Amino acid sequence: MLRLSAGNVNDGTMATALIGAAAPISHLLADRAYDAIALRTWLAERGTLAVIPSTRSRKAPIPHDRDLYRQRNRIERMFCRLKDYRRVATRYDKLARNYDAAIHIAAIAAFWLN
Repeated sequence: MLRLSAGNVNDGTMATALIGAAAPISHLLADRAYDAIALRTWLAERGTLAVIPSTRSRKAPIPHDRDLYRQRNRIERMFCRLKDYRRVATRYDKLARNYDAAIHIAAIAAFWLN
């Protein structure tokens, strides 16, 4: 599932809406940008284990499963594959519905070519 947000919105603010719309998950693999107490608390209430490394500024780092965190590279590779399509990487389209359609077409093409 893909959700579009404004370009000036932090990814962390959209995290609860996106995760809430998805099927129940057991683990969330995310980078340091998602290291917020509110998100971790919300995930714990849902029974989801947060595999998120702590930010460097956190005084008491929260441990995470490093082996499981290494699998996050699959997610990063998927986004890099989508950004191979110039129309997706630069967002030529002004309308959100057109950009959303371009992302879906790029995702289908990337999946089909694999």
